[in-house]
Amino acid sequence: MPNHLRDENSPYLLQHAENPVDWYPWGEAALAKARREDKPIFLSIGYASCHWCHVMARESFEDEATAAILNEHFVSIKVDREERPDLDSLYMAATIALSGAGGWPMSVFLTPDLKPFYAGTYFPPVPRHSLPAFKEVLLHLAEAWQNQREQIHQVGERLVQHLNQIFRPSASDPTITEETLRAVTRSILEAYDWGYGGWGEAPKFPQPMLIDFLLQRHTAGEEGALKAALHALEAMARGGMYDVLGGGFARYSTDRFWRVPHFEKMLYDNALLTLAYLHAWQITHKPLYKRVVIETLDFVAREMTHPEGGFYASLSADSQGEEGKYYVWTKDEIQRLLKDQFDFEFFSAAYGLSERGNWEGRTVLQRALDDATLAGRFGLEQEAVASKLAACHSALLAARQRRVPPASDDKILTAWNGLMLQAFAEAARFLDDPQKAANYHEAAARNAEFLLRNLTVPAMLSRSWRNGRRGPQAFLDDYAALILGLLALYQTDFEPRWFASARELTEAMLQRFSDPAGGFFDTPAEAASLLLRPKDLQDNATPSGNALACEALLKMAAFTNEQEYRDLAENALRLVSISAQRYPLAFARWLCVADSVLRGERQAAVLYETWDEQAQALIRTLRAEYRPNLVVAASAFPPAPEAPPLLFDRPLSERRPTVYVCERFYCRQPLHAPAELQNALGPPAS
Repeated sequence: MPNHLRDENSPYLLQHAENPVDWYPWGEAALAKARREDKPIFLSIGYASCHWCHVMARESFEDEATAAILNEHFVSIKVDREERPDLDSLYMAATIALSGAGGWPMSVFLTPDLKPFYAGTYFPPVPRHSLPAFKEVLLHLAEAWQNQREQIHQVGERLVQHLNQIFRPSASDPTITEETLRAVTRSILEAYDWGYGGWGEAPKFPQPMLIDFLLQRHTAGEEGALKAALHALEAMARGGMYDVLGGGFARYSTDRFWRVPHFEKMLYDNALLTLAYLHAWQITHKPLYKRVVIETLDFVAREMTHPEGGFYASLSADSQGEEGKYYVWTKDEIQRLLKDQFDFEFFSAAYGLSERGNWEGRTVLQRALDDATLAGRFGLEQEAVASKLAACHSALLAARQRRVPPASDDKILTAWNGLMLQAFAEAARFLDDPQKAANYHEAAARNAEFLLRNLTVPAMLSRSWRNGRRGPQAFLDDYAALILGLLALYQTDFEPRWFASARELTEAMLQRFSDPAGGFFDTPAEAASLLLRPKDLQDNATPSGNALACEALLKMAAFTNEQEYRDLAENALRLVSISAQRYPLAFARWLCVADSVLRGERQAAVLYETWDEQAQALIRTLRAEYRPNLVVAASAFPPAPEAPPLLFDRPLSERRPTVYVCERFYCRQPLHAPAELQNALGPPAS
């Protein structure tokens, strides 16, 4: 018999609609029931592509005996963390405080007034892995609720005080300086894993925001920053976590070596990693980085795009109930597909194939030999290696596509779409492949149209969309990421309506999320009340909403010359200056913001009578190198009223295409020739 999730729209919630557990979605009906019946709340938070969420569902939530205990003693609420990042952030902090670790599925027990008193992640059906059986946990907590109520409330009160300290910081930290960033960069490089790439032990996460910070610091002349960034990108691109056949990245590596991934593919990872590889290609022009960008965006276009242009949230780790089944191979399978003996031996050497495989008797493809070594071993020109590997990849990909694919979480999330919109727009702007650039611009424009048409209503943005239905109100990261995506698209095609929409969203963001004490709340002012109104400053798998908001405000200030935007961003940055120095891996997007504040946004305004070769040459010059702090506006003269104010009051000089370059509140003389413009911009770091 269906429970109260049957009318929900989230694929994750619908996965549990037939459970014998009497699940409720988060809302007043469930909360009122807990108060009325004086029962504790069991809050279960997960997401559709979460492998261990599926395991706990099969073992416990589909079990009649477990469901009976939950239904008798608790009010059970199921939450999709991707639709409610506010609840996820708040109760994840509580889970870490109570249990010492966090993750999904998240299992939190609350008083009827929403105070957490016990928490964990996955609980097995019988005791194992030093974890108690879930039924034992439930019976113990039910008994404690009856007989130890005072102690439970004391735990809850202490947790609320702790959460207030986490989510209510004030702007009292000193300002970040250039010396601060140099010291932070040194600490990042000292922690780098030069043996295998990246940071930390297993599980190892890709850290694209940290890599982007190092690329930015390279352009500031920071020695060693580029070497570590490129080493990390090349380590991941060898395969394992990167899908060398179909493109795109898995969530993380379960080992230190980037060999065996957790196989789910998330939209946000692929957006952030695409940008990191694109920026590395802009600096080095190394073909590997360009190939990863193209393969990843082509994967998203092929497998994670709604027919109307929105991008899906994720692909599951599981296929036919088995983690990774869609992606792994046996040596015999590959030999049957690569019938030519030379091709098979070549491919086997490239990926170190063996009978025993490298994971549970099967093989996760990961490069064992580089192109130069393969060329030498097989008597090939090095240029021929890439094309031969590509042919082998195509044969295996065609066979893989005949398998049962992983399930897709096909909801459209505004924040994650904003990040991917930026990736498509920047690739369209910077790649030197005209056909790919045109394809990516079309994908970016369709995505922007989709988001503005389906996820905005007058004066309000929604968090999610699926099957024609909007989800809850948007959060801070939704506004900020979409603003950044629209500004990226504006700088690709200079269509003023993208800028106008971004500016409108900026004003709405300030109205709904600003905190007079500094920074921004994660939830809108008019949202239903929670235990407290969170302000989560730490970057997680996705950037902090506050960091994104500050980045958006700095770019908007550069386009509009509105000092208020810049002041708000700089004031918010003071919330994290000490934390960012101590824990740079957790504040990498903030460090990018700090770098932008210290170096200042540079502005270029291009005006022309006709879009001729002279005007295009100026734009090509502005796009020729990686310049992370440069914003560009362009228009036929006179600019439209909704165009960026950066273009206003700047006449055409000599009736020729004209560019104005400005920085730190002064502008150079108008320029006409690409050589003059290149000289004004100065040489990029190399």
